Amino acid sequence: MKVTALIENTTPDDALRCEHGLALFIEYNGWRCLLDAGASAALLENAPGLGVDLSRADAAVLSHGHYDHSGGFPAFFVQNTTAPLYLRPQAAEESWQIRKDGERKYLGVPPELLRWKTRLRSVTGPGEIHPGVWLLPHTTPGLEKRGEKVAMYRQGPDGLAPDDFAHEQTLVVVHGEELAIFSSCSHAGADTVVEEVKAAFPGKSVRAFFGGFHLMGAGGATTLGVRPEKAQALGERLLALGVREIWTGHCTGRPAFDLLVPILGDRLHYLATGTVVTLWED
Repeated sequence: MKVTALIENTTPDDALRCEHGLALFIEYNGWRCLLDAGASAALLENAPGLGVDLSRADAAVLSHGHYDHSGGFPAFFVQNTTAPLYLRPQAAEESWQIRKDGERKYLGVPPELLRWKTRLRSVTGPGEIHPGVWLLPHTTPGLEKRGEKVAMYRQGPDGLAPDDFAHEQTLVVVHGEELAIFSSCSHAGADTVVEEVKAAFPGKSVRAFFGGFHLMGAGGATTLGVRPEKAQALGERLLALGVREIWTGHCTGRPAFDLLVPILGDRLHYLATGTVVTLWED
């Protein structure tokens, strides 16, 4: 399996564009999938230099219904005319951040994306979209409490309510007795995501985790939006869960990443734009 980070907030390569967002290109046993598309069409500019032909992607997945993961899909659909986009139905609902002072910020997908109806595939439960590749919704109750804590709300059929992240899904690659977990923002908590996946695939070990920990300040701020002890507790929990490799960036934030280094050591890697990771080489 090969994973190429087409878009993340940062890059060490001046020839690549970066933005607050995430887009990963996953190649597994000849199957090609775009997981998220960043906030704009920037991923299309980065792809050729990273050896990625987006027109050949077999499928696409939206991890959750936020603009910084969905904004590039309309441009992707123009370049790739066949790949379906798998998303949770709740991703079509409006998502907002509403602060105590009443300030509102729209977090949801661009309305243009929802007009591509023939390309959208609704995922209503756990399912295998390719041999060995699964999409899992959250199964942990009470996640609306996490949504309220970070001031995130969703406009559902019954009105505005704290986000329970029902629009979020985890992509899991099952390779023999090992798992690779892709959880782009981990709003439920990265440790919660790992627990959910291990419950879905009992007895299998977690070879790698890819995605953000949602520890960054709101709105993409570079200041740490979490107490240091919370970041450290998450690192210790991931160790206890036996995650062997951790590739994180985007909403984790560099301050939180630096706090995790002493705990996770060489298991921890920064997933910047242009990063290429290979697992399970023959």
